Amino acid sequence: MSPRAAGIGTKLRAIRRGNDWTLAEVAERTGIPVSTLSRIENDQVSPTYDQLTRLSDGLELDISQLFSQEVRAPAAGLLQARRSINHLEDGQIIETANQALKYLSTDLLHKSFTPILADIKARRLEDFGEFLSHPGEEFLFVIEGELELHTDCYAPARLKAGESIYFDSSVPHAYIAVGPGRCRALSICTVPHQHGLELPTAKAKRGVAKKGSKLPEL
Repeated sequence: MSPRAAGIGTKLRAIRRGNDWTLAEVAERTGIPVSTLSRIENDQVSPTYDQLTRLSDGLELDISQLFSQEVRAPAAGLLQARRSINHLEDGQIIETANQALKYLSTDLLHKSFTPILADIKARRLEDFGEFLSHPGEEFLFVIEGELELHTDCYAPARLKAGESIYFDSSVPHAYIAVGPGRCRALSICTVPHQHGLELPTAKAKRGVAKKGSKLPEL
């Protein structure tokens, strides 16, 4: 899996400073603790998908803007006739202790869903850590190996290569690799809001007085 997304912390810091936001203000907008934001900005920890969606919503950005300097928005409000090809070397990787996530089609803004190629590394629930939870729905298709999907609502679901599951991703969940071999899956997550030419006003929801978020020239 390559290339790796090494610049998210630098990009996040530049966006924050470009808007004259403190870490405390970003924490208020996103619900992510100041200590965690600081560690992300200094590349001491990789953000989870949950945290990326909070940053996207709270800072009024598309997730793709946190990965790439060059992203394509739809022209004249039209979403038709767009396409994004992912070659073997394409995609941006975020790696954590329990999984390596390769985000695909990061060159497009305002996607209706986020496609992610996931290598699951955790082999015990204790290894996975805190369960994930993010607004929307998720489709998970096992490409290689075998995994168990753990949730707060159901008994663990074991899936082999070629099998899939569609579930409410707001329910806390975790992925565990089963067996000694590689475990790889394609995850498709719906975005937490409908992207149009104007993103929803998260500032109004969180009562933050600052106006408008600017993307830096990196």
